[in-house]
Amino acid sequence: MNSALRKHCLLVAILSCFAQMGWAQSSAAKVSVHLDPQKTEIHWTLGTTLHTVHGTFRLKGGVMTFNPATAAAEGEFLVDVTTGESGNSSRDSKMQKEVLESGKYPQAFFHPVKVSGELKPGSPQNVTVDGTFNIHGADHPLTLQMTVQLNGTGASATTHFTIPYVAWGMKDESTFLLKVDKEVTVDVTAQGTVDGLSRGR
Repeated sequence: MNSALRKHCLLVAILSCFAQMGWAQSSAAKVSVHLDPQKTEIHWTLGTTLHTVHGTFRLKGGVMTFNPATAAAEGEFLVDVTTGESGNSSRDSKMQKEVLESGKYPQAFFHPVKVSGELKPGSPQNVTVDGTFNIHGADHPLTLQMTVQLNGTGASATTHFTIPYVAWGMKDESTFLLKVDKEVTVDVTAQGTVDGLSRGR
């Protein structure tokens, strides 16, 4: 083997070694976030010409794994659509049957694909989570602006977003006498745990 070929082989071996090391570090850097359904609140608000309607949904489960080095994320946050209520049984029954059609679509879920922003213990930080939100049987791109605070292995987060439910194929409940907004706003306050995040970050 001549000198030039030996140098080429050595360079390939070194680059391969560094690539494998980088892959291993990237894999080891993954962080997992688990939400506690019992400590997570989902509130929704819908405006009408008569009054503003307030209600809630319940989180069924939530876990996300992401790599801070690449921002790539995966996981699922699952909402039990059948738990949606506003405190008025007749109105809620109509909402479940005619708007949400929860008998056919009993769950809504968010699948994260990217987390932008640095997570570190201490004061609240703002991060952006991009992903796909599925409700009423259809996928929709959704970006969540979140405020997150880490304390040891504990994590809390809040977010606010809007669902254009009529544009997304759900029934408009407006009538000649009653006008209902075509968008519903959602506020989430969540608590859970975080694993794999270096305390020195």
